[in-house]
Amino acid sequence: MVSPYFVAFCWQSGSGEARIGFTAPRSLGKAVYRNRMRRRVRETIRRRLWRIAPGWWIVFNLRKASLDAPQAELDAAVERVVSLCAA
Repeated sequence: MVSPYFVAFCWQSGSGEARIGFTAPRSLGKAVYRNRMRRRVRETIRRRLWRIAPGWWIVFNLRKASLDAPQAELDAAVERVVSLCAA
């Protein structure tokens, strides 16, 4: 799924618990900014993790816009991804 804030890759691995990963390439800026982007999206996912069905793996490839995105828009973008993998 593509959004202005990230590209999310979702696939079902079969069994086990849901797994979430993040990528933030160096081209996005210094480590401080990349870590801030990861923390914002990680917290947004954490509040919705219970809705993701077991066996789904999701990788978020962050974009620079995720650093300054309004939280409501970031929530909506993550919600669209979670709804694809919902139990």
